[in-house]
This record gives sequence, structure tokens and C-alpha cells, in this order.
Amino acid sequence: MNSAEQGDLLWQPSCAQVEAAAVTQFRHWLNQEYALELNSYQDLWQWSIDDVPAFWAAIVVYYKVFPAGDYSRILPNAEMPGADWFPDVELNFAEYLLNQGTAEQVAVFADSEAVGERQLTRAELRRQVAVLATNLRQAGVQAGDHVCAYLPISCEAVVALLATTAIGAVWSSCSPDFGSDSVIERFTQVRPRVLITVSEYRYGGKHHDRSDDVQRLISELHTLHQVVVLPWPNPTAFDDIQIPSACELLNWHTMMAEGSMHYPDFKYCQVSFSHPLWVLYTSGTTGPPKGIVHSHGGVLLEFLKSAHLHDGLDHNSVKFFFTTTGWTMFNLLVGGLITGGAIVVYDGNPGWPGPSCLLDLAAKYKVTYFGASPTYVNGLIAKQYHPDPQLDLTSVRTVSLTGSPASPETFQWFYQNLHADLHVFSMSGGTDVAAAFVGGVPTLPVRAGDIQAPGLGVDVCAVDDEGHVLLDEYGEMVIRQPMPSMPVFLLNDTQHKQYRDSYFSLFADFWRQGDLITFASDGRCLISGRSDATLNRHGIRVGTSEIYRTVEAIDGISDSLIINLELAGARFYMPLFVCLEQGYELDSRLLNEINDNLAHNCSPRHVPDAVHAISEVPYTLSGKKMEVPVKKLLSGIVMHKAVKRDACRNPQTLDFFVRFAEQHDLN
Repeated sequence: MNSAEQGDLLWQPSCAQVEAAAVTQFRHWLNQEYALELNSYQDLWQWSIDDVPAFWAAIVVYYKVFPAGDYSRILPNAEMPGADWFPDVELNFAEYLLNQGTAEQVAVFADSEAVGERQLTRAELRRQVAVLATNLRQAGVQAGDHVCAYLPISCEAVVALLATTAIGAVWSSCSPDFGSDSVIERFTQVRPRVLITVSEYRYGGKHHDRSDDVQRLISELHTLHQVVVLPWPNPTAFDDIQIPSACELLNWHTMMAEGSMHYPDFKYCQVSFSHPLWVLYTSGTTGPPKGIVHSHGGVLLEFLKSAHLHDGLDHNSVKFFFTTTGWTMFNLLVGGLITGGAIVVYDGNPGWPGPSCLLDLAAKYKVTYFGASPTYVNGLIAKQYHPDPQLDLTSVRTVSLTGSPASPETFQWFYQNLHADLHVFSMSGGTDVAAAFVGGVPTLPVRAGDIQAPGLGVDVCAVDDEGHVLLDEYGEMVIRQPMPSMPVFLLNDTQHKQYRDSYFSLFADFWRQGDLITFASDGRCLISGRSDATLNRHGIRVGTSEIYRTVEAIDGISDSLIINLELAGARFYMPLFVCLEQGYELDSRLLNEINDNLAHNCSPRHVPDAVHAISEVPYTLSGKKMEVPVKKLLSGIVMHKAVKRDACRNPQTLDFFVRFAEQHDLN
């Protein structure tokens, strides 16, 4: 097969598949119940944005979200930020997810380098959630309090998220590959009452001790009433944890064993639609990571829509996405439980002990929905890897790609190496909304490299600098009407100032996501990358400020600038530029210190591809590093289109980056 070109047709659903799809059945129901004439997905999407309140009310009714509650007032205030959804409703996110499916069905398949494979049935998941939730209540955790987790992706992480939200407490998590500085920056913002943690983990066949980081974390979180330790892979890890005298220390396994009773009287906490559900964090481009607070009701409605209508999940589905607890995709993966099906969580290196690791998992657990980043697939292509013909991957029906733009070759690889009858789609959304703005539709054809369509209920388009809608031309991606899963607020931002500055500074009435996108008239779209300075590193957004704080704390480095370039074929190039103090040179010792400190204090994803010495960092007149203009220069954009020199405090510094782009092949 020849290499696919952008827009080549790769798959067309059959008439039977289209008719059986949940999105088709939903459209038929709408036509009957609301006397509509919606004859296609495009018709359905148009209606969903022409009458946004009616669309979300239909989701509520169709999926029986509020069997008892007054949802007649849907969106009395549609301002952004501050939209007020279903103000007279109470519900609980965890209760809805856990009430789906049958008791004997497997809910969670878990695999791990540290502890091997395990599974939880729906009944056992409900029991463990009730045990932990009851323990949290006994520790004094109330609705609105915060519970933080420093856990690998695992059965326990799923249980902890659901138990926290079951009692109306607010969840927040980081992966153990985050260094203590990054975790402290995040968790100190929420002032948690309980920390759930491990002190070590395994990755790529190697042991990673996090005991010092955990000890420092405990000492910095002055609001803790309880620390729950998951002692794996080392059962004695619990013995080494030191806590303040006013704080209680619990062993996860002991807690679960002592709470072996079923807790038949456990009651979920009913909270308002807008009650905080969890805190997700932005990457911290201009300061400490922002804490984004989503709501119980908003996320529940978005997960229902996405799982059923876009992802095609049902009670027989098995959803897998390779992620960690430090990425919003973990939260979205847990959302796969909403249809009554199962999810697969994997704690380990996707390339260890060999490139077949994730596909082996897909075959083992009969995965129906396989999710990964285009960068992962690009690595397989670079290695010329092809699955063993004996590996049975026929269960996979859907492939989801997110984290970076997916190339035509990435799409094509799945059709060449899994099987021909696949719905492969690329989606783009964000931590900001715990959802996709644009993505997959199982009733539409798949064209190489294209994103199929805007999401239902998402009034998304491309606009120019004046806010005029563009077709067949790149522009800023904006959302013109509220979505239920937009943040209810940002942490410590009671007046929505930071909220407005983050998303509404360029267009007062439109949410600006920071992506460059082009839409065709039929709804297909293509994203070329970030329009702001946030780094997109192997599919995960990385903040520049975290890198600067670490690098500029090293002796001999006075200043620094980090840039990430999105290259063809889902590749990335992230160079770091440093200014050296007198008497220092960029030798192997300093290079090793830079890379080691970034890997330890931040994460391995923060380590640059190359380090170069420069004389000065370009700054704006107001003293901000000129990350976006430098990125444009390195991308080959001519000076007068990339930056206004008179807006630069030291314009001569820009010439270096023009020469750098000319001397290096960055395409």
C-alpha cells in the first residue's frame, strides 16, 4: 500500500454500522420526541449549537441523569465565564458511574510492572469505593474538602478518585514520575486533608525510590489529617513513613481488609450540579500551574455524550488509553465506566520490554477502544515495528489519537497492522474542559490526517484576529457558547480574573484554546499546533515556568528559554537555550546537571532534546520572555511576520534565532 496522503479515504462505516451507532439512535429519538428533521451528523451538530440548552437537556433525559430533580431551568445564565447549568439539580458523579453495569462484570483490568495483572468486578469496585469513602469520612473529610493522590495509574487510583468524589470531596492527583517540586506546587494550592501515596514505583524494569519526595511532600502539606500509604511494590515501605503527631498514618491494604464488610448503608453525597469534582492543573507557562476546577454535573454530561455518541462505547466495551494519573486522560479513562463497560489501566513503560507492550495488553484484555498519542505510534513506525500476525487484535473497533496532531501515516499504520474495519480518529480538547472540542464520529468516514468533526454541543470554529469565522484557512480555535464541563472556577480566583486572562483576553466573548485550526465546510478540521507558548511534549502539555525555575537554580546559568516545535509526522524538537555566567561553559558536567535536575525535580518529559548557549534571552518591553515570537522564528516565519522588533527590549537577540533556523533543518 502506498503512503497515505492528507485526506485520503481510509474507512467508511457500513450502512448497518451507521444505523446501529448510538449517535444514530439518539438522532432518531430526537426526531420523534422533539418533532425534528435531523438527517445527518452535521444536522445534529448544527441543532446542538443552535439550541445548546435543549441539546444538553436531551442528554439528561435520554440517559436518565436526574430521575428525581428539577431540571426545567437549564442555563439561566449563559455568560462565559460563569455559565450557570441546572441550578436546581443535585447528583453525584461517582454514584452514576458505579450504578452502571452488573455486579459480576469486570470494571477495571489493571496491569503493572510493579505488581502484575489484577482486576476488579463492578461489585468489588463498589465495595472498595465504599470502604475508602467511609474511611475518609471518619478522618473528617467533608464535602468540598480536598484529597490528593501521588499514585501510579492502578486499581487503587481509580478507587481513590471515585471514593473521594462519592462523598463530595475534591480529587487531585499527580504521577510518581513528577518530582517533589512539581507536586508541591500543585498540592499546596488545594490544602488537602488526606494524601494517598506510594513511596516507590517501577518503570522500564527499573526501581524508582520516591520516599524522600513523599517525606518532603508530607512536611510541606500542613493541612493533612491523614496519610494513606499503598505499600507496593515494597511491602515494608509503609514502615519508613514519618508523619506529624497530629496526623494519622494508614496502610491501604490494612484499611481494605478491616473494612471488608459491604457497607450496605453507604450513602453517596448529593451535591449541586456545579459542585467541585476535581482539580486538574495547567502546565504553568507563566507561573505556578493553574488549578482548574470542574463540576460533578458538567463532567458527567460531557462523559455521557462522549462515551456513547462519539466513542461508541457500551456495556460490552473495554476502553484502554495509555496515560498516567498526572494527565487528564486518566480522568477521561475512568469516565469509560459510564456505559457499564470496563477500562484497562497500565502502569509501566509502553516500550518495555519491547515495542509490542501496549498491543499485547490490547490482545490480552480484548480491548475494543485503544487510545494512545501519535508520538507513540510514530515511534513504532520509526522502529519499523509490525505486530506478530499471531497477536489477535480483532477486538479493537476504535482507535483514538490525542496529545498532538496525527499524521496521515499514523492513521494508515493501524489499518495496515491491526485490521481494515476500524474507526480511527484524532481528537483535540484539553485539560481545561476535560473533554474534546473536535474528534471522532463513528458514522462518518475516516480520512487520513483529518479530524472528523466538531463535538456535539461544542460551538467551535476558526477565527481571524478580528473574530471573523474562517473556512479552509488556519485561525485561532475558539468556542462561542458555554460547555457544561468548562471550569466552574480556577483555584484562588474568586473574581474570575485569572479565568478571563487565560481564555478570554484575546476575544472577550469567545473561549480561546490556543490552537491553530482550519475547518472545511463539511466539518472536517486540522490542527497545526499550539498558538501560544505552552509546550506540547510527547502529547503532554509542559509548562515553561517549571523548566525555568529548575534550570536557573543551577550554578552558572543566569537565564534560559525553552521552545518546543511540532514537526511533521507527529515529531517534536524541544531545544533549551541558556545564558551562562562568566567563567562557565556548556560542558558535559553542566549538560548532565541540567538534564538530571529537570528529570528529578519536574519529570522526564521536561528534559530538552538539545541545549545551546546564547548571550541573552529576548524580552518584551514589559519584561516577559518572548517564547511565541522565537518559536515562530525557529519555525521559519520571517522576522516581520513573527515579531515586532520595537516590541523587544533587546531586539538584537532575535537575530541569533533567525540564523539558528537557517543552520538547522527543523522541518
